[in-house]
Amino acid sequence: MGECLYAGKVKQVWSTDDPDILEFRYTNQISVFDQIIPSLIPRKGESLNRTTCHWFELVESEGICRTHIVERNAPDRCLVRRVDIFREPGTTPRDGEWVFVPLEIVCRHYLAGSGWRRYKRGELSAEELGFEAGTELEQGVKLPKPYVEVTTKFEAYDRLIDTDEALEIANITLDELNSLIDVVVKVDALIEREALKRGLIHVDGKKEFALGPGRVPVLVDSFGTLDEDRWWDAEEYEKGNIVQLSKEFVRQHYIETGHQEELRLAREGGTEDPPIPALPQSVIDDTAALYSSMYERLTGKGF
Repeated sequence: MGECLYAGKVKQVWSTDDPDILEFRYTNQISVFDQIIPSLIPRKGESLNRTTCHWFELVESEGICRTHIVERNAPDRCLVRRVDIFREPGTTPRDGEWVFVPLEIVCRHYLAGSGWRRYKRGELSAEELGFEAGTELEQGVKLPKPYVEVTTKFEAYDRLIDTDEALEIANITLDELNSLIDVVVKVDALIEREALKRGLIHVDGKKEFALGPGRVPVLVDSFGTLDEDRWWDAEEYEKGNIVQLSKEFVRQHYIETGHQEELRLAREGGTEDPPIPALPQSVIDDTAALYSSMYERLTGKGF
C-alpha cells in the first residue's frame, strides 16, 4: 500500500511499491483563483485524468518530447515517473536529471481571461501581445503569434516573472528555458490541430516540466484539460460569440458575484483571503455536464 505524499487543490500524489513510480489520484474538487471551492463536481477527476492521458499519448506518438506518464491504471488515476522536487528557489541542481522545473509556462493564443483583465487595467499592452503600438484590442481577439509567460511554483499565488528571475528560481540556463518554451509551442500546435477537428478553439493553457536524462524537457503534471486550459466553441466564435467551454465560466460566476474583485483587493492589500462561497447546485450540475461532454469532444471517445 502506498501513502499520500502530497494533496493539492485537485490532485493527490501517492507512493507505490516502485520508488521511481508515483500514482496521481484526481479528485472531484475544483479551484479558481488559487482557492478550493467547497463544492464537489461529480466525475470531474475521471474527466481530468482521462483527458490528460489522451494528450500525453499524442505528444509521445508525435515525438514532440518525453513525458512522465507510465500508464492510466484507473478511471481517475495514472502512474507517472517520479521526479525530484526542490522547493527552495535556486536549489535545483544545475546538472540534475529527473528534476522538476519550478515554473509554469503559460501560452496564450487569444486575448482572454487574466490576459484580457490585465490589458483592460493597462498592465499589458497591445505591443507586448504582438500588435502595432496603440492598437485598440477587443476581448477574444486572436493574437498574431503565441504569447508566452512564465509564472512561479511553490508560492502562495501564481506570480508572473521575467526571464532573469525564471532562470534564477529554476537554476536553469537560457537555452534550457527556451527548449521548454519550444516544446510548449509545439504541443499547443498539436492541441489546436486536434481541437479544430471537433469544433473547438484552444484559447490558452499552462504546462509544467522536468528535465530528464541529458537535461531534455519532460512534460509532467496535467495539461489540455478544462482545469489548465481554456476552450471556446469555434462555430460560435465565427459568429462573434464567445461560448466558454472551460473552467473560465466558473471563474466568471465568482467575478459576477464580486468575489474575484474582493479577493484581488485583499491580496493587493496584504490581508487575509475572503473565503470562497460554495457553488449553486445549478452551476455544479452544469460544470459536471461540461467536464464529461468536453472529454468526448476533445478526445473523440465516449465518457
